[in-house]
Amino acid sequence: MKIELKEQERLDELHRNGYRIIQNPSRFCFGMDAVLLSGYAAVKEGETALDLGTGNGIIPILLEAKTKGKHFTGLEIQEESADMARRSVALNGLEEKIKIITGDIKEAGEMFEAASFDVITSNPPYMIGQHGLVNPDSPKAIARHELLCTLEDIIRVSARLLRTGGRFYLVHRPFRLAEIMAALVKYRLEPKRMRLVYPFVDKEPNMVLLEALRGGNSRIRVEKPLIVYKEPGVYTDEIYDIYGY
Repeated sequence: MKIELKEQERLDELHRNGYRIIQNPSRFCFGMDAVLLSGYAAVKEGETALDLGTGNGIIPILLEAKTKGKHFTGLEIQEESADMARRSVALNGLEEKIKIITGDIKEAGEMFEAASFDVITSNPPYMIGQHGLVNPDSPKAIARHELLCTLEDIIRVSARLLRTGGRFYLVHRPFRLAEIMAALVKYRLEPKRMRLVYPFVDKEPNMVLLEALRGGNSRIRVEKPLIVYKEPGVYTDEIYDIYGY
């Protein structure tokens, strides 16, 4: 299908099923965190999944390529990003499998029926507040800072929309790990798996991947570290596998 690109937009290869995605570097391009989350989240055959703050739709598109899920929904508050996501979905012929909705995460509990999803994913803004922001209304600021929703908003809504036994997957920064765990337990999303991501084997972790179970019992498994680079500019074999190279 021929899709018109708008000013400053480009097409990038995803190395999965021949899929491509529309991106605009002046807004926000997806990063490794989104790719790692798509490799960490498990969507089983026949299940439905919701991605909160989907941006240009990278996570639903990658999950459709990597899993046997039945249907994927992406919720995005910025219409320009949602429009890019819809055009990427159409470009890859995925209109029957992926739906992109423009809307506010804080209102998602009213937009969808309670307990209507098997899986929810989120790659949310990592930073708190507006400290140091020159333009808090810019798309990049909204993607990186908690300007339009908070971590607790995402967890609260996910708890409402997940069925009992449904799974919540999050990628975030380790410096907020105590806050994340407290919020998950508060809303009865019990942490079940955690994996720390290290840029190099001798460096501190800079990402954390989490799986939580709606209504689960208290027991978490801390998985082996994920190392990104074996030397500068060269990924480890596991990272190459996650990307599909």
